[in-house]
Amino acid sequence: MRTLGARIKEERELHGWTQIYMAKKIDATPAMLSHYERDFRDPDTDMLVKIADLLEVTTDYLLGRTNYRNTEEYKRTLDFAADWTDDEKTIATATVQAFRQLKNK
Repeated sequence: MRTLGARIKEERELHGWTQIYMAKKIDATPAMLSHYERDFRDPDTDMLVKIADLLEVTTDYLLGRTNYRNTEEYKRTLDFAADWTDDEKTIATATVQAFRQLKNK
């Protein structure tokens, strides 16, 4: 299971943001964000919400309570690929995200 810090870092990198850029967006220092990403510290509730809102994911996703990044992703999976395994969904999601990144460059 990925940690809170790993999920924050992964999402930040998916957006193509540096720690400096994201830290400014959440009104934190780069060192503070680095500590979150390396699991040296956990963000307080208000900071966790700021991070989730900026990254467009749910706090439950960041905390590892679900593998659905946001409610829209969850709703889409209810109908589509209902019989897929978690591994298949993870691979498909990663593939689509990689495609979108290439397309946007």
